[in-house]
Order: sequence, then structure tokens, then C-alpha cells
Amino acid sequence: MSEGHQHDGRESVPGRQRSRLPGISSRAYEHPADRSALVALRKLSGFDTVFKALSGLLPERSLRLLFLSDSVRVSDRQFAHLNDMLRDACYILDLEKVPPMYVNQDPVPNAMCIGLDEPIIVVTTGLVELLDEEEMRAVVGHEVGHALSGHAVYRTILLFLTSLAVRVAWIPLGNFAIMAIVTALREWFRKSELSADRAGLLVGQDLRASMRGLMKIAGGNHLHEMNVDAFLEQAEEYEAGGDLRDSVLKILNVLPRSHPFTTVRAAELKKWAESRDYQRIMDGHYPRRDEDKDASVRDSWRESATAYAGEVKNSKDPLMKLVSDIAGGAGDLGGRVRRGFGGFTSPGPKSPGAGPREPGAPDAGDDAPPRDGA
Repeated sequence: MSEGHQHDGRESVPGRQRSRLPGISSRAYEHPADRSALVALRKLSGFDTVFKALSGLLPERSLRLLFLSDSVRVSDRQFAHLNDMLRDACYILDLEKVPPMYVNQDPVPNAMCIGLDEPIIVVTTGLVELLDEEEMRAVVGHEVGHALSGHAVYRTILLFLTSLAVRVAWIPLGNFAIMAIVTALREWFRKSELSADRAGLLVGQDLRASMRGLMKIAGGNHLHEMNVDAFLEQAEEYEAGGDLRDSVLKILNVLPRSHPFTTVRAAELKKWAESRDYQRIMDGHYPRRDEDKDASVRDSWRESATAYAGEVKNSKDPLMKLVSDIAGGAGDLGGRVRRGFGGFTSPGPKSPGAGPREPGAPDAGDDAPPRDGA
């Protein structure tokens, strides 16, 4: 248990007892798509050396100096309650080196873990003021999970490439190539956010607190006006609602984002918390860090492919259901696509010999939107 433990010679006393997870590998909580990429990169010889060499091209030193000079560093003397949470999170996930943590003046609730050489954690005043102790503990655990997985490296590169894309926007092919990489990194990072949400739950070990934190990020500090079950119902409505047009719009809406939508994150976290994987971790059965070198790239990619296939198969989204039916060899797919995009279709000419409609019976064009002009 983590209550009253000693860490680096200093005592941290959390608000309640939580189970410690000694030697836990980040593979235990990573989303399969995130885990497969990380396992592959860790197998690349010289990977760390190459990316550390890039640190001279990235604004990491500048960021460190910026936060050191214009933010408040968390310590025993400054934001001591956050310092206790940080040390406790590192103790539970068995992260040997506690990363520096800063509080930055910004009314927008946000937190991040960045850095190529050594990760640093930054939380905004908007987030500190928004969340209660247990909700904040889950956020700190989330960021420590990023540090344990090594996500800080890829987030820093993503920030750099996004900035670079803006600078070379006038070069058509150069911008296209960079944006293709940025898009792939964003998809990877969205999955890494789901991984870090799981790490936050492992640290806080309080699902309701994690849910409350996500609700507050979405709707502000009006908890008495919100309901976790209703919030999760929004996620279900978002996934299943609409037609193929809405499915396309969902994809377009999420493409520029580095984080999944909050309702989706809440639903995914609840699903994982109710899974056998989470219970096994809490029972002490999980991959160990000293086994990471033996992890199979092929097995990891297979798990990732299986996870994506499962998402498509079990999704209630109209487009995903269509894709699943195509894979299953369902018939009349052309008709289903036409019906899915029916709102964009103009009424065609009636077939010869078609009789008069019965009173009140709609024809194929009654649902089509009116066109401009006569």
C-alpha cells in the first residue's frame, strides 16, 4: 500500500490507501495501437541516440528555460499537495526518477508531458483550480504514465513538426509530406492519451474521480449540474447516432486533434476499468519492465490489428457497421450507401408507368433538402 511510504528519502502521505505496482511495464496499460508502435521503436538499434541528437533542432532547452523562468516549479515549498501527488504517482508506477513539474499561469485547463532528454510535466492554473484532489491525482498519474511510456519524446516531435508544417506551408509537396507524418502521429498520440488515462486510473484507483475529471474538462466546474451516467450516454449517442454523413464528419472533426473527445475518453476508460486486464493488474499480474526487451514486435502488431478489427466489428457507428458488413460479405451495399447519404441526393425522375401516390405517401425525394434557385 502507498500510504505513509518513503520515496527518495521523503515521506508522501496520500489521502487513502492504494496498491503499489512494483516493476510494472507500460505495456500493461498501453492501448494496443500505442503499445505496438512503442515496442517496435524500442527494438530499433540506436533509436534513443538518434532522437536525442535531434534535441539540438527542437526547442526543448528553450521550453525548459521558459518554464523555469516564467512558471512555478512544484516542490515541498511550492504547491506541496501537487508534489505529494507526483511522488505518490511515481511510487505507485515505480518510476525511479521523479520528473520536474511546473504550474503555468493559464486559465485553460491543460496538462502535458514533454521533453526528449528528460520529461517535464506542466499543468495550468486553470486545471489546478478546476479539479479536486482525487481528480487531480488521476491527471498527475496520467502525465506520469506518459513519462513511463516515453510519450514525451513523440509529443515533442509532434509539436516541432506541427510548427514546421506552418513554416513550409508555401511548399506544396513539402507541406503535404510533413502533414502526412503529423496526421499519423496525431492518430498515434490519440491512442497514447487512452493509454495515459489508464495509467491515471492505476494511480488514483478511483474510476468515479477519473470520470468527474473528464466531465469537468468538458463542462467546467458545475459538478452538481452534471451526471456521470448521462455523460457516458452522450458517448454512446455520439458513436451510434446519425448516418454516413455524420460518420465522415466525425473523422474530419478528430483529424486535427491530438486528444480524443472527452466523452469518448470516458467511455473507453470505463470499458477498460471493467475489463479482465485491469483486474489482473490490480491483482498483481502484469508485464514487468525487465521483460520489455523480450516483447515481440509481431505479437504486438497482431494485438493492435485485432484491437482495430474489434473496434470496427463492435462499433455502432454507421460507417464502421458498413465496413464490417463489407468484410462480412453483406449484400445490397450499394443501396445502403445510397440510403446513408440520402440527405445529399436529389430526387431523380420517376420511372415510366409509375402510378399516382396514395395520399400522404412520400416519394423518394421528399426527404431531400431544397435546392437553391427555381
